[in-house]
Amino acid sequence: MSLDQHLDRRTFNALLAGAPLAGALPLADAQTARDRIVIGMALEPAPGLDPTSAAAAAIGEVVHLNILEGLTKIAPDGAVTPLLAESWLQGIDGRTYTFQLKKGVRFSDGKPFDANAVKFSFDRARAPNSTNKAKKAVFENISSVSVQGPHTVILVLDKPEALLPFRLGENTAVILHPDSAAQAATKPIGTGPYVLDSWNRGSSIVLTASPTHRDAAKLRMKRATFRFINEPAAQVAALLAGDVDAIPRFGALQAIKQFQADKRFEVVLGSTSGKGIVAINNRKAPLSDVRVRRAISHAIDRKAFIDGAQEGLGTPIGSHFAPTDLGYLDLTGMYPHDPDKARALLREAGVTTPLNLTLTLPPPAYARKGGEIVAAQLAKVGIAAKIENVEWAQWLSGPFKGNFDLTIINHVEPLDYATAYADPAYYFGYDSARFRGLVSTMASTTNQREKARLWRDIQRQLAEDAVNAFVWNPAQVSVGKRGLRGLWTSSPIFANDLAALNWAPPPTKG
Repeated sequence: MSLDQHLDRRTFNALLAGAPLAGALPLADAQTARDRIVIGMALEPAPGLDPTSAAAAAIGEVVHLNILEGLTKIAPDGAVTPLLAESWLQGIDGRTYTFQLKKGVRFSDGKPFDANAVKFSFDRARAPNSTNKAKKAVFENISSVSVQGPHTVILVLDKPEALLPFRLGENTAVILHPDSAAQAATKPIGTGPYVLDSWNRGSSIVLTASPTHRDAAKLRMKRATFRFINEPAAQVAALLAGDVDAIPRFGALQAIKQFQADKRFEVVLGSTSGKGIVAINNRKAPLSDVRVRRAISHAIDRKAFIDGAQEGLGTPIGSHFAPTDLGYLDLTGMYPHDPDKARALLREAGVTTPLNLTLTLPPPAYARKGGEIVAAQLAKVGIAAKIENVEWAQWLSGPFKGNFDLTIINHVEPLDYATAYADPAYYFGYDSARFRGLVSTMASTTNQREKARLWRDIQRQLAEDAVNAFVWNPAQVSVGKRGLRGLWTSSPIFANDLAALNWAPPPTKG
């Protein structure tokens, strides 16, 4: 029997009450090897392990910083630090970046990492046939990549971009092995401290420490297993049984108090850059009418959603920006929960009610549980949202390809407003020349006062156009065995930095 698929509600309630799972090894008796760890995560990477060619955040949770590295590294507090680049210099014009690369770095197959590997990876990312999700926002702005010797790379941009070092620390900018990039989805080879050991589809991925890595002697964790546990009840069971050591992005929020009261565990509440939205297909009538999209926004009670689907752990948002973003503007007041206003907007748009739509929900608990809440709220204003539950691969091939009416999804990438909204081909199909102009001007502006104004205008434009119903910024809830150190407790990006982990020495007896 698969634990994550067949744990029933009665068993879940028993677990919340503190009862042990029948047949499970009590956590106190479970012996955790000091050089290995088992990490639980909600979703399996799909469709593969190449973060430069697919959108799933789960890919980065496994490979980023572990197998694949970029020129820069984003720390848990959002700071940008050197990684494969030891330093960089931005030219006076803001359009030229010179990166000095670390020396002595090798890919896990022993071949040297050098400037040519960087050029290969970036040229691949900005090629016309590239499927890199950051292509338009980052790589299409790179007009040339040149090499000066084995350890110097020069990027020339079409427009200045002060955020480039941050962007190059995201998983879309990892450096791939030139000889094996085509197989990165199944056999990624990188410069990171770990290598892929095995992938048991539907169950787990195992990484092992790379003996040839430049910091191999410093690695405390020699083996890491990522277990895919989608159901919140199964996450609780796996932790209590000792089957997993930590779940950095814990989904069973209703069980937090239980784990906080259990001295065997440590619970940490942190921040994320996530933007949880009810995504709307702007291409389809009548959703193409801004009045209908505004009606949907007024129909949704953000507080009720956060309380009901997130156990109150989240912050309401009014645009596609997280409260942790520099220059964040609180625009929640533009669309207060107002069913009467929603009904009036639908009438003004000439919509005959009930308006029948499909609400497609991916596996995460916030979507499945939150979908029930949203559907009930929409029903009160005359929108009949039929719920359709799909697996993650189906969501990627359906809504993410533009085949949907409404869906609920958490966009976890930081500062992704250009990727998501300046590209009319993106899945919800927002096509605004004015917005694209704001983004373009923002990218080329160096005056800080002007940038601050544009930043506010960009946020307001998305809210005014009600592109999507912007609902909540999720908190990050991390649950792990006490004694585990180095786990990220906030997520400016979705990553699990295995090289930072270690187990505290067990207490001495006496």
